[in-house]
This record gives sequence, C-alpha cells and structure tokens, in this order.
Amino acid sequence: QVQVVESGGGLVQAGGSLRLSCTASGKIFSVDTMAWYRQAPGNERELVAQITSTGTTRYGDSMKGRFTISRANTRNTVDLQMNSLKPEDTAVYYCTAKIFRLGYTWEDYWGQGTQVTVSS
Repeated sequence: QVQVVESGGGLVQAGGSLRLSCTASGKIFSVDTMAWYRQAPGNERELVAQITSTGTTRYGDSMKGRFTISRANTRNTVDLQMNSLKPEDTAVYYCTAKIFRLGYTWEDYWGQGTQVTVSS
C-alpha cells in the first residue's frame, strides 16, 4: 500500500558529489519526518540526515557541512545532496518516512536502499 523508493546512488571519486532522491507513494494521508540512514559493512545503521514536515533538519556529525537534505512536501519526496564525498561515506543509503494512513497509526516505512561507493 505504501512504497518508499530511493534513487541516485552510484560510484564517485573522493571529493565528488552525488544526489540521492526518495519518493513515498501509495495510500498516504500525511508524511511527517523523512530521513536518510546509511549502513556500511560491519557497522550499525546510522543517521545521515532527517527533515520534519516543517523543515527542521538534523544531521549526523560527520555529515555536517557536506550534506544537505531537502524535501518537497507536495510530492512526498526528500533529496540528499552529498558533496566532498570521502571513502568512509561508502555505504548503503536508506530512506525512511513516517507515514500516516487513514484507519492506521503512524508507521515508519523504509526503502530498499541504494549503494553509494566513494573511491580513493
């Protein structure tokens, strides 16, 4: 009934940029916070950035000043602009959205993830 789909991952050299996009679709009544997380092999999943429906943002410490999160509420989309990428940014990046459907409660929905690889 609800899908969260990411796009935009790929291979980039250190110092380069990538832009990830995510769209939530389906029988959605309202979307609250949308966020990006990442997980590298052997590591726990960590917050990259999040943005509320009113535009309040929060970033992981190592992403501050390099990554920018933005969203288009009318389209239930969230983008992540990643600049000055480092090899340690290599990970699978996941999009998540807190979604309300009529007749249900708020639930967190996750995408399948998109691979970002930064070569040195």
